[in-house]
Amino acid sequence: MSDAIQYEKHGDIAILAANNPPVNALGKAVRDGLLEGIARAEQDGVKAVLIYGEGRTYFAGADIKEFGKTPLEPYLPDVCTRIESSPLIVVSAMHGTALGGGLEIALGSHYRIAVPSARMGLPEVLIGVMPGAGGTQRLPRLIGAEKSIEVITSGRQIGAKEALELGIIDRIAEGNPRQIGLAYARELIDQGAPRRAVSEMPGPEPIDFDAAYEATLQKGRGQISPATAVRGVQAAAELPFDEGMKRERELFTYLMNTDQRAGLIHAFFSERAVGKLPELEGVEPRPLSAIGVIGGGTMGAGIATAALLNGLSVTMLEMSPEAAEAAKGRISGNLSGALKRGKISQAEFEEMTEKALSLTTSYDDLGQVDLVIEAVFEEMSVKKEVFTKLDAVCKPGAVLATNTSYLNVDEIAAVTSRPEDVIGLHFFSPAHVMKLLEVVVADKTAPDVVATGFALGKQLKKISVRAGVCDGFIGNRILATYRTAADHMILDGATPFQIDEALEEFGFAMGPYAVSDLAGLDIGWAVRKSKRAEGLHPKARDVEFADRLCEQGHFGQKTGKGYYDYAAGPRSRVPNPDVPGLIEAERAAKGITPHEFTKEEIVRRYMAAMVNEAAKVVGEGIARRPLDVDMTLLFGYGFPRYHGGPLKWADLQGLPELLADIKRYAEEDDYFWQPAPLLEQLVAEGRTFDDLNKEAA
Repeated sequence: MSDAIQYEKHGDIAILAANNPPVNALGKAVRDGLLEGIARAEQDGVKAVLIYGEGRTYFAGADIKEFGKTPLEPYLPDVCTRIESSPLIVVSAMHGTALGGGLEIALGSHYRIAVPSARMGLPEVLIGVMPGAGGTQRLPRLIGAEKSIEVITSGRQIGAKEALELGIIDRIAEGNPRQIGLAYARELIDQGAPRRAVSEMPGPEPIDFDAAYEATLQKGRGQISPATAVRGVQAAAELPFDEGMKRERELFTYLMNTDQRAGLIHAFFSERAVGKLPELEGVEPRPLSAIGVIGGGTMGAGIATAALLNGLSVTMLEMSPEAAEAAKGRISGNLSGALKRGKISQAEFEEMTEKALSLTTSYDDLGQVDLVIEAVFEEMSVKKEVFTKLDAVCKPGAVLATNTSYLNVDEIAAVTSRPEDVIGLHFFSPAHVMKLLEVVVADKTAPDVVATGFALGKQLKKISVRAGVCDGFIGNRILATYRTAADHMILDGATPFQIDEALEEFGFAMGPYAVSDLAGLDIGWAVRKSKRAEGLHPKARDVEFADRLCEQGHFGQKTGKGYYDYAAGPRSRVPNPDVPGLIEAERAAKGITPHEFTKEEIVRRYMAAMVNEAAKVVGEGIARRPLDVDMTLLFGYGFPRYHGGPLKWADLQGLPELLADIKRYAEEDDYFWQPAPLLEQLVAEGRTFDDLNKEAA
């Protein structure tokens, strides 16, 4: 028998114990072992079979080592069917997680018992597919179509208590899975309980599946796997079990061959690879237990909140006692949200706000912290003043971090006597919610300081991306470019509302102009005025229609009007009727004859600008790998996960075609549309961005 499944006979009960560390993934050896174990149990003349997992979990899901490879027999659907068809009573005892194929194995069993801490679910939609081993056929027979659709299309994990209430499992019991499983199997034998196959139960009552499909598609902002899974559940209601299984497999196979599945798989693996850097192998981070935060505004309070929620003590520095108390109020407000959601207890809330958090107005009180992060006004002179003071008071070896969004970290480090201790830690607001952290490595930053930045990110449960020093680092530099491309399209004939609509259909939660309204139009206005003061390139196209809005006092949601009118509330945006006139006036003043843009043209130009700048960022070494760009855009800028990131999207679209478009756009504007040398090189060599990821692995 396969070593991955250990067989044991315990009286008239056969035990199949999964032993495939670390998570008992359902690889070929496990599937072989299950089939062999069921056959052996039947030959041994036992009355029941117990399936459980050794170690920390039941079957946690598919084996990621097999992702993207040709499936090997035995196939998981056949394993589930074989388990279910056994004349013996088959019991699954679950602990840890039973996810995807793991839960499908359990659904193929006749009875299911779990420890109270067990969690289960069918998360396949999160990687662009759907349950393919009977999940959409068996689960609806147990809990109905409507509840199954919610569980499957959300991909969420379900606790044992909820699973029992839904009817997914039959019992919850304290103890280890072997003990509770044997006791349950013994009880079933003694009671003469019947073999109970889910596939032999009647299908669920039908619902309006077309409406469910459309609602799911809309909720997923164009992601097709959840909506396709609805059709699988529909098959359970409308077809006999065997035909429903065939339909499920057809739908699963269709999804396996989509670009969205490729994008989501890329995101899945890249999320795990992004924090693994060869330069940090064997480099120990510096100790971290106490941190300082300078500036208690929205950003500083968010950083402090994230630190407190993850076991760090925080000293918050503000300029006055009143400002310090206001900062504490913001932090307490953030923590109150965690308390209301059940993330922390009242005792933990009090511990964080009264003991782990201390307030000060003196830099001297930062003398013993392990790391300090400044989140003050985004002005170089202010940053330099802060770091000069930190250099004087912080202990040797303390990490000095700036939260700047775009300023030169080398220049900031240069005002200290220890530039090797200086690093950029660019959080995204709200910092206790947003998952991205750009770890900005300056020229003289020490390797163990870089390692400490990544260690902090891991402790704060962030997706940490290494970035080099340039204006805007990875994310904001690319953002400035594709946002400029959108402004150029407006000058040339599009409207902000058309652009937002096209990009929201592409999968963004909000288009760029709705985002600007949310962030505040005054922010972009200040940046434009600063750049004009520095002097624009003679060939750069200046865009001024947004300035006219700001001059009228319209800064977006916070003033009730921007590109949109929010008179009915922030969720009820209506196009501001004044905007088209401002745009038309600028076109007339500049002698521009507008032309129509289709949604496809809008998306193509917007994405081409994003990809081209991203290729420059990678080519210059600001991002080490294309996947670093993809993760930055996914976790910091709302890029649709099912496209995988802008550079994965580019690979899927075809780099030669994209480069050809960029060169065509350059015929109109050869200053803005300068093809990235790396993109030209990849096309010339017939390679992709993903090839670069593999080379860096």
